[in-house]
Amino acid sequence: MASTALPTKVVGGVTVPDTSLITKALDFAREHSTDYTYNHIIRSFVFGFIIADKLPHTKDRDREAHAVAAILHDVGFPIGHPPHSDVISKDNRFEVDGANAAREFLKREASSQEWDKHRLQLVWDAIALHTIGSVVFHKEPEVQACSYGIWADFQGPDRVAGGLLSWDEYNTVVEEFPRLGLMKGLKDNMLHLCRTKPETTFDNTVGEWGDRYLSVDEYSRKGKLTQDLLETCDLDEREPN
Repeated sequence: MASTALPTKVVGGVTVPDTSLITKALDFAREHSTDYTYNHIIRSFVFGFIIADKLPHTKDRDREAHAVAAILHDVGFPIGHPPHSDVISKDNRFEVDGANAAREFLKREASSQEWDKHRLQLVWDAIALHTIGSVVFHKEPEVQACSYGIWADFQGPDRVAGGLLSWDEYNTVVEEFPRLGLMKGLKDNMLHLCRTKPETTFDNTVGEWGDRYLSVDEYSRKGKLTQDLLETCDLDEREPN
């Protein structure tokens, strides 16, 4: 479906796309989210549209792909899921769990004629990479647009470059979708991951929460970093003479 032909609605004072697939994504996100996560998802969705619609390189993006990625980007957060969730794995990063769940959702709910391999990959990449700023903002417009909104919700308008999100815009959205203690919820999720899936946290930002807030008896990355791995299997030392 061409992005320019999408039906729309107004959320938090912002015009966003409104398709049956987006509605299903919202329902799926609501089913797999706490209240604070769900409101964060909606704010990220809306902020992303505010910002990306003002930038020349993201203005003509696939708006439905952006919407679905933003709405499903945190379904990999573990807290709030039932004990035997089919979304949360035992051995994947939470971003990958979310990306995989979004891809399966699209394969199940979307038309294969409209959602080809490229569109599926855009959504997967947008979710899997959304915490890696040094990579995600060099990806396709849809992927960048998704992270613009996510990062804006955590950092606030003052840290959005170019004044692309005003405090008036921000406050209008937050009034409709309050934060509900998002940062405490984020911390709880990060520490839960450090405790229950530590091997998925050693090489990324999740581990920083464990480093700061957990005792070394609960969590430690000592000897588990990429540098440790490379230095303990130095193949140069095994070069034949």
